[in-house]
Amino acid sequence: MPLKIYIEGKLYDKKNAKISVLDRGLLYGDGVFEGIRVYKRLVFRLKEHLDRLYESAHTLMLDMPLTKDQMAKAICDTLKANKLNDAYIRLIVTRGIGDLGLDPRKCMERARVIIITDKIALYPAKLYKEGLCILTVPTQQSVSESLNPQIKSLNYLNNILAKIEAINAGCEEAIMLNSAGYVTECTGDNIFILKNNILYTPPTHVGLLEGITRDAVMQIARARNIELKDEIFTRHDIYNADECFLTGTAAEIIPVRSVDGRVIGSGKPGKATAMFTKEFRKLTKSDGMRY
Repeated sequence: MPLKIYIEGKLYDKKNAKISVLDRGLLYGDGVFEGIRVYKRLVFRLKEHLDRLYESAHTLMLDMPLTKDQMAKAICDTLKANKLNDAYIRLIVTRGIGDLGLDPRKCMERARVIIITDKIALYPAKLYKEGLCILTVPTQQSVSESLNPQIKSLNYLNNILAKIEAINAGCEEAIMLNSAGYVTECTGDNIFILKNNILYTPPTHVGLLEGITRDAVMQIARARNIELKDEIFTRHDIYNADECFLTGTAAEIIPVRSVDGRVIGSGKPGKATAMFTKEFRKLTKSDGMRY
């Protein structure tokens, strides 16, 4: 069955799913998006994803064409049309069609909603067993005074440049620092380290997206009475950590075995990482909206 893609209230076969070349999402990256996971017909933490989407849109002064309830229904209808029980959702909202200038007041219609439901495998399966080898790249995280990383906008060029640097170095993922040299996040994931049974993750004010899976891991840590600190740290702290792992909607939870050529801990996925993965799997069975 051909994949059905939602565009502005209608479902189109993949080959016929088209938008205007004058759409500002294409011309300027003027829009917002979310990546959302579905586990056995449960849309994981849909409310949290929609809250973040609408907050990003509000900061960009992008008027959303649907209420959150209407958006949730559109997502579920698209999943049903594609008969997907397990899926990855790409939810996109662009400012719509405009002219070739920057002025958003020239948009000719309301914002455009696009929903793609399909499969995704961000990393090869063996890396979840062996762990990633990652590195730090020269491309820095955008400063919050410019384009705040908390806004999940369609402009991902900074992350793409960092990803290219990682690929050119033979790595799957890269750590991005801020201008002060502190660790922020990876190109598509948040980062955690464990040292002496204390879990650390960078705070949002250093410049990072407040990830939905990141929040789930922090919730698990509190429930398990694991000391949790969201505070700044450097590459030195990662190199000398007992464990390191990354989190994200597409990646879920994936261990890291080396950073910049330094082996992390034993060089194998650790017990804490395994525990967080197991507990996260439990959350994906109940924490969300079932359709």
